[in-house]
Amino acid sequence: MSTKRHILVTSALPYANGPIHLGHMLEYIQTDIWVRFQRLRGHQCIFVCADDAHGTPIMLKARELGITPEKLVADTLVEHKRDFADFHIGVDNYHTTHSPENRELATLIYKRLNDAGHIAVRTIRQLYDEQAKMFLPDRFIKGSCPRCGTPDQYGDACEHCGSTYSPADLKNPVSVISGTRPVEKESEHYFFKLGDFEDMLHKWTRAGHLHEAVTRKLDEWFKAGLQDWDISRDAPYFGFEIPDAPGKYFYVWLDAPIGYMASFKNLCEQRKDLKFEEYWSKDSKQELYHFIGKDITYFHTLFWPAMLSGADFRTPTAVYAHGFLTVNGQKMSKSRGTFIKARTYLDHLKPEYLRYYFAAKLGSGVDDIDLNMDDFIQRINADLVGKYINIASRSAGFIHEYFQGAVKLPGDGELQGEPQQHPLLQEIKKNLAGTHKLYEARQFGAAISQIMKSADDINAFWDQQKPWELAKQKRLGELHAACSVAIESFKLLTVALKPVLPDTAEKVERFLNIAPLNWSDLSTQLPDWHRINQYTHLVIRIEPANTKAIVDASKENLTQTPTKAVANMEPIFPEISYDDFAKLDLRIARIAKAEHIEGADKLLRLTLDLGGETRNVFAGIKSAYAPGQLEGKLTVMVANLAPRKMKFGISEGMVLAAGPGGKDLWLLEPHAGAQPGMRVK
Repeated sequence: MSTKRHILVTSALPYANGPIHLGHMLEYIQTDIWVRFQRLRGHQCIFVCADDAHGTPIMLKARELGITPEKLVADTLVEHKRDFADFHIGVDNYHTTHSPENRELATLIYKRLNDAGHIAVRTIRQLYDEQAKMFLPDRFIKGSCPRCGTPDQYGDACEHCGSTYSPADLKNPVSVISGTRPVEKESEHYFFKLGDFEDMLHKWTRAGHLHEAVTRKLDEWFKAGLQDWDISRDAPYFGFEIPDAPGKYFYVWLDAPIGYMASFKNLCEQRKDLKFEEYWSKDSKQELYHFIGKDITYFHTLFWPAMLSGADFRTPTAVYAHGFLTVNGQKMSKSRGTFIKARTYLDHLKPEYLRYYFAAKLGSGVDDIDLNMDDFIQRINADLVGKYINIASRSAGFIHEYFQGAVKLPGDGELQGEPQQHPLLQEIKKNLAGTHKLYEARQFGAAISQIMKSADDINAFWDQQKPWELAKQKRLGELHAACSVAIESFKLLTVALKPVLPDTAEKVERFLNIAPLNWSDLSTQLPDWHRINQYTHLVIRIEPANTKAIVDASKENLTQTPTKAVANMEPIFPEISYDDFAKLDLRIARIAKAEHIEGADKLLRLTLDLGGETRNVFAGIKSAYAPGQLEGKLTVMVANLAPRKMKFGISEGMVLAAGPGGKDLWLLEPHAGAQPGMRVK
């Protein structure tokens, strides 16, 4: 284990005028996995965040609801904290930017910047809604981007090309509040002189603090020239008033990132072992990381480090940006039911399914992540149920039936002073130990692939050992060894998956009757005659009805409260005619050969004998059958299905099977006397 690190981590602040949705959860799950991994490694890793509670939208939403902005942000804070907690987000302190700590720090930073000459005051012409009688904030003006021409963009930044600009630069601007065209009106504003920090930012952005894709994007902005940043807004506005400037308020983007500091300061007041200055002073030796979406990189990689540097605070160790979340390949949409609230998801499915799916797709870059519902179902059922949990469910029964619930790993010899380990366990430990570099680098998808490769190896070992045969033959020593190796391997997989599946890991710890697992447990093993508890279901399969219910409820969210999913409902497919069905040529086939396919999670390669003709078929039945169980069996295949090119070759038909899936999947077997090639009528 390396020297203990002291790390402070934040996620971007969700806005306090709406619910948490799955786009937020992508970021918070990514952050939480990384934080939990660091804690498992023995490091001190503090995770803080807050609601972004200021701005005109908050003020207008509160007015619409007939409540004060203070009540709106307080009520929203409760809901946000509940949603994050129910997704197992292990935040140490979740605060609000509408706090005394944030007011104090925002004022301090502003005064330091002003005293150092980094604040300019000048009169500008600003867009004003004459009907609403107010200056319009950037997000309440829409028009075409002045750089790329994309329509329907907000007044501060273009979602298409990433450019930032003044609202007055928008083409064909319209007020979001009244729908009228705004007019220009003069107002005195305060500006942060970003250009004062160009040299500092050039060095900082190239010093390994950012992903190379983000650095390349920043180069475009450097070439365009760093512009002064308007940090003030006119009354009416919900926020902190600028010192010595009546009627002028800090723009929300000034005090929002300071909310990271404020939340940590609030935590320091609760915990005497933490010192604010140790993490935020200019000479701090501690680590500071921000996890954000790629749409706010400009603020976090230019304005934020410049503000901190100018106010004599430390700058971030790194800023980690991720891509957007799409659902079924498209931008989240309320009309399609893919703008999914966190609470709607939680009404129908366990949070760890989504945690695992996001982890399996996340890398360290800024690529977008797609939540494909069909793929989601397949991956959870195949990986978590079919590969991981299956190991425990199959082996625990034998342990309790034959060995009073006690495990005993094989081998009594000595290896470098330690009990000799089974070769499979040595390989699993070596493979899983390597995932720490992937977790550290936020290459979660690669880590999951490596973990599931170990799960495949364990299941292959199980199929080779054939414990059911060992039990029938009363070869109890071999049976005990095989089941104990499987249980120990399951424990090792749980260690590696614990950052992703903290709740399941806790249940596994109770099942195995052990103390909470840490990363160091990859190098330990269960002692001989250690007793485990009876196995109970740890993870259950997802049905199509579950995801359908989430989409349906998300459509209903526009008008009503979502309803619970109907469990185990199969999708109803369109009716077909008898003539359509008669086109199927169903034939008896003998499975001449069955074999594993390297790199395939679900498929077996079958060589089918149709009575003088053989066909190569890929069948998704690996979760239920080992190759040795199939060879020589008769089954039924669709013989006139057009050949299909797949990743592993050409599939020349389809075998028929029934069942809910996983290990509960059965090939159709014809009656005795059937011969290969016979047609099924």
